[in-house]
Amino acid sequence: MNLFLTTIVIACGIYCSTGETVIESKAQPDSVVWIVQLSDLHFSVHHPNRARDFTNLVGTALSIINPSLVLVTGDLTDGKSEDLLTMKQNEDEWVEYRNVMDGVIQRSGLHKSLFFDLRGNHDGFGVPDVGGSFDFFSKYSINGRLGRNGSVNSVTIETKERKHLFVGIDTTMSTGLRGPTNLFGHPTDQLLKDLDLELSHWDSISEKPVTKISFGHFPLSFSAASSSGRTLKDVFLNHSISAYLCGHLHSRFGKNLKRHHQLSNRFLSLQNFFQFNVHQNSFESTVNCSLKSLPKDFWEWEMGDWRKNRAIRILAIDRGHVSYVDLDFKSGVKHAIIVPTFPLDSRFMQTSSCHHNYECQTAASSSYETIRALVFSVSPLESVVARAYDSRSGNLELVIEAVMTKHADEGNLYFAPWNYKAFEDISPNRFWLQIESNDIMGRSTMTELRPFSINGHSFKISWSWKEFYVMGCQWASLYYPILWSSLCFMFSFLIVPKALLVFQKNIYTYRNFIANKGLVNGVLWILQELCRVHTLWFGWIGYLFYLILFPWFMGQVFTEGKNMVYMTYMGWALETSNGKGKLEFVGSPDIMVLVLPHILFVVLPAILVTAALTAERAIYRERVLAFSGKKEDDLGSDSRKYLSNRNHSGTISTFHLGKRRIRMLLSVFCLAICWKHFMNCRTLVKAYDINPVLHLLGYGLAIPLLLASAVSETRNA
Repeated sequence: MNLFLTTIVIACGIYCSTGETVIESKAQPDSVVWIVQLSDLHFSVHHPNRARDFTNLVGTALSIINPSLVLVTGDLTDGKSEDLLTMKQNEDEWVEYRNVMDGVIQRSGLHKSLFFDLRGNHDGFGVPDVGGSFDFFSKYSINGRLGRNGSVNSVTIETKERKHLFVGIDTTMSTGLRGPTNLFGHPTDQLLKDLDLELSHWDSISEKPVTKISFGHFPLSFSAASSSGRTLKDVFLNHSISAYLCGHLHSRFGKNLKRHHQLSNRFLSLQNFFQFNVHQNSFESTVNCSLKSLPKDFWEWEMGDWRKNRAIRILAIDRGHVSYVDLDFKSGVKHAIIVPTFPLDSRFMQTSSCHHNYECQTAASSSYETIRALVFSVSPLESVVARAYDSRSGNLELVIEAVMTKHADEGNLYFAPWNYKAFEDISPNRFWLQIESNDIMGRSTMTELRPFSINGHSFKISWSWKEFYVMGCQWASLYYPILWSSLCFMFSFLIVPKALLVFQKNIYTYRNFIANKGLVNGVLWILQELCRVHTLWFGWIGYLFYLILFPWFMGQVFTEGKNMVYMTYMGWALETSNGKGKLEFVGSPDIMVLVLPHILFVVLPAILVTAALTAERAIYRERVLAFSGKKEDDLGSDSRKYLSNRNHSGTISTFHLGKRRIRMLLSVFCLAICWKHFMNCRTLVKAYDINPVLHLLGYGLAIPLLLASAVSETRNA
């Protein structure tokens, strides 16, 4: 098939901005198309094995798989120093990427135009302007060298029965900041308009059904809304794409980074902030077969990284049925690869669409009548066998074992007829499929057992907490709610007890707490102890206002040659490109990776430890008074002086008063907070070429000074 594709590409090229590019496939089977996706290559001068393994493995694999397209979804180079703290462009890595890709393309036998590579956030580290001197993506990438300079690129593969539209999007920020404050996709209103246009291109002019696939770098959980509030999800649902392919997260967060999206009519739905499971909504058994009621849903499939896991994905579209297999190439090239294309895995099928098509009989019955799989093998195959199991009894019982036949005109497709109606069942995990191939070398390859459902019922799977953390949380929407709720909580912590003390004369002490135990009394007593130490109370109030009203620090956010700029909780303050000197804040919500950890894991614990130190001092004071046998009000100046001298000289019995072990423990907590703050400051100094005296002084010293003051102020009773 690809020999014909290459001829078409050479003859007319691939024009990627209007959706009019069509690659016609005359090979059989008419309706089967497959592509390869790679992501997060992270070619690095410090890790040459990534490029070396790519050269040795990928070219050979592509020559065996022979895909219609190859998608490389971002983070082509690493852009990090050896200590991982400085993130900016390195031209040597881009030269290596260009040379490696040229070698892989030559070895694969595919035409260069069939390769689409996208910019990732690492490819934009420190790039002030697209097309500028540090925009090495435009100079060395395949898309850049082929003139695909738009943010939206598309290509259509057409078979006799169907069109397959692939639309790639580049949502990296137009002004690329150094990491770590370059983490999110930033689709603009213009990009969303162009995407909408590309996805709708065939809607009114094609008599054939169209399967739509989009691909980009950022998952939707790490994609911000445009200035008008529109999102990529809105566009995808409007056009009922089958899948959105992405990368960015790598495999360290889990192997199950998949998410099913459905249209929701609830404007203020909690799902604007969270999705608690892989499937958005529960399955609805009722189906309305009118054309206006076609369900709107799509899958988001993040794939693993090449960086550490040497991951490759093969995605197949068989008569509109979309499926994929993720492969691990850490052990080398596979001698055989099997991609089942029907029946579909019930964990990752388009539930609503598949159920609608089956119940309303909108799909041809011929698409259900065979078990089908693509098989790619280094050596000739002797047999391919499909096995179906029934798990109703609690054990897997073999119910079908069918030898699959190679398609007459396409050596990669194997099929076996079956009675699909015998597998209709409301349980999505009753029946399981496995396919085995054997080659002439005596080597056997088996797919994993996968549940399948003929009538579109989905098998619900759950995220681990790490998978939910990166896929289920809409972080762009959560940033400001988390920030302001945290700040309001800390202000309330400080102001409410002070107001009760000053205006209502409600005094809460340790003695009151002992007499009337309760959570509220205890909390108010601890916080009022902090209020009574004016240096600490005013210090923390002032620091919180500093974080809101003033710049946090200054740094260098571009690769080279730009002035130092400052960062606030709203982003980095940069001059607009019109040269009028107006400031705009860039990098929100990306800066949340600096702001929220500082607020939640440094400032908040520091305030709590400070309050605990003042409360410990109050308890110690009461113990001293109890030991002296006098009430605090009865102590005259001489007695106070005497008691103080006894305290300082150590004559008060340590046997009776103890060694203030709680204070010692709280002091250790203070040191731990200071150490974490120091490590954060060290990261900032390296990441943004910060002078710690000139550009980081207020931010860097405030926390240690306040904690040191707390320890000093509470050392005596």
